[in-house]
Amino acid sequence: MVDDNELDMLRNIPTPAPGADAKARALAAAMAAYDLEKNPAATQGSATTHRLTERARKLWRDIMQKKLIAAPALAGLVALPIAGYATFYLMEGSPFNFGAEQEVAQAPVARSKEAPAAALKEADAERRETTTDLLAAAPAKPEAKAATEEAILNEAAPVGGGASAPMADAAIATSRMPTLMAQPQIALSDMPMPPQAENRDRMEEFKTNPVRSALEHPVSTFSIDVDTASYSFVRRSLKEGLLPQADTVRVEEMINYFPYDWKGPDAAATPFNTTVSVMPTPWNQHTKLMHVAIKGYDVKPAEQPKANLVFLIDVSGSMDEPDKLPLLRSAFRLLIGKLQPDDTVSIVTYAGDAGTVLEPTKASDRAKILQAIDTLTPGGSTAGEAGIREAYRLAQKSFVKDGVNRVMLATDGDFNVGQSDDDDLKRLIEDKRKSGVFLSVFGFGRGNLNDQMMQTIAQNGNGTAAYIDTLAEAEKVLVQDASSTLFPIAKDVKIQVEFNPGAVSEYRLIGYETRALNREDFNNDRVDAGEIGSGHSVTAIYEITPKGSPAQTVDPLRYGEATTGKDGVANAGEYAFVKIRYKAPDGDVSKLITTPVTKSNEVSSFDAAGADQRFSVAVAAFGQKLRDTDQLAAMDYARIAEIAAAARGSDPFGYRAEFLSLVRLASSLQASKQ
Repeated sequence: MVDDNELDMLRNIPTPAPGADAKARALAAAMAAYDLEKNPAATQGSATTHRLTERARKLWRDIMQKKLIAAPALAGLVALPIAGYATFYLMEGSPFNFGAEQEVAQAPVARSKEAPAAALKEADAERRETTTDLLAAAPAKPEAKAATEEAILNEAAPVGGGASAPMADAAIATSRMPTLMAQPQIALSDMPMPPQAENRDRMEEFKTNPVRSALEHPVSTFSIDVDTASYSFVRRSLKEGLLPQADTVRVEEMINYFPYDWKGPDAAATPFNTTVSVMPTPWNQHTKLMHVAIKGYDVKPAEQPKANLVFLIDVSGSMDEPDKLPLLRSAFRLLIGKLQPDDTVSIVTYAGDAGTVLEPTKASDRAKILQAIDTLTPGGSTAGEAGIREAYRLAQKSFVKDGVNRVMLATDGDFNVGQSDDDDLKRLIEDKRKSGVFLSVFGFGRGNLNDQMMQTIAQNGNGTAAYIDTLAEAEKVLVQDASSTLFPIAKDVKIQVEFNPGAVSEYRLIGYETRALNREDFNNDRVDAGEIGSGHSVTAIYEITPKGSPAQTVDPLRYGEATTGKDGVANAGEYAFVKIRYKAPDGDVSKLITTPVTKSNEVSSFDAAGADQRFSVAVAAFGQKLRDTDQLAAMDYARIAEIAAAARGSDPFGYRAEFLSLVRLASSLQASKQ
């Protein structure tokens, strides 16, 4: 242990006087070490500079020279602490030099006074260049910019050809600070925004069906529609935070997106069954809804005919996006798993021209088909017309008598080579459908989607149209609904409803605006209409105004009252008479099914209607609400969600749960606009 007395002795020993030789040796060694490390060509600066702060000062100097010149917006973030740092040095009497790369050393005064004139001129030139660069990087108003630059350069100029005085350097730094702090706001506002991708989606414009007088227009005629593209497009818009445009909302396609447990036919001899219900309207207590539900015969797997499928795939440059060709490949891989071994698959692609990727191949050769799908790559323009011709040629080459012969077109709809006009394509498809080959259209992607063209060729090709935005939707269309997608049970299906003016004063068809037919088209077997696939559910809803209801919106005609004979009006107790015409998939002559609508079809209250009827009405209300239909103005999204939730019923795949989430999304988006 150390004795305390010894410690006291050490404390009391006087400090020896420093030796002159020792001081000289220490100073010489320090200067040599410093010169060896820095090796400056011509050291400038003041002998009083504090070395401990040199690294920090160099760091700030590098940031101001390199970073702020490239990114003037950051100047505002760092200018304030730099201004404080400069002020500190000004108050301490120490120089704060921006600009040139200077090395400051503690050296004899004579070394700093005798700096070469060339080095001083170079330093001043660098200061001017740096100042000019900073001003150019953060543009101000022309007049202010010129004045500020001139003032700074004047302050930075050396006096009398000697070294820049410390106060001159400080003036340069201080004069820069207001400029750098003020400029970011101007620079950000003037900075060009990145260009937004042009939305070139093409949708058919149409007006909502009007209210019609049953006395003046007692007959309503339209083609059935089992397409579902609109619902998928609306869903994508809402999930991207956008309320869909009105023309993208086809209410009938939204209703028919969902599977319903309507009563179907007992045998294939009758392709479908019709169920009609009349119920109070949930959005208007003075009107009623006439609900027409059609259920197609569900072909059992053992009864399914052989399929001859031609995949017509768009591989043009516009398909080079993740939600287009890559999703398309994954979707068609799912479909291959649903085919029977004896089914046939061919693949035709089109870009600048059309080509056959896979000749007719049995589905049992799964590996070969999948390899052909996986090798598809995008590029080129879109020669859709040539592709359609080649696809039909292959379909006819492998035609299966009494089987399913179908071209499955997958595209974003951008036809720009060959016949690209909708009317020309319509005539081409009308001509090709005579061969007995059906057509299905699957749309992919957004921003370039030609929905109008897809609807045109699907409606005129005895086919259907679907929009696939996710792999889950592909699974629904091509796996869960494969039977209805691939196997038709009836074609050219038309509906005509005649209303009784004695019981109904007005009516309004909800949806089907793009499927309207002339009255005389109903009995004309040459007029094309929609198809129904195996197990398909089709729903049509009319809002009717009973005779004498205060909801009547059309004034009665002064001279148009119906006259009655001595026996009265025939069938006066009926609301309407529903007629359906259809052809067999391989037939040319239509058949007729009729259903009178009477009081026996009516339910006492809306809640007394079946769950599927009520859910379909909720979907109809949602579609009309998105289209801003006048009749739904007083009904809010909360009420629609309430009806749908109460009628959700069996939902094994979660489609109805997803619908409820879309209603909530639409409600929130609508509220954010107000």
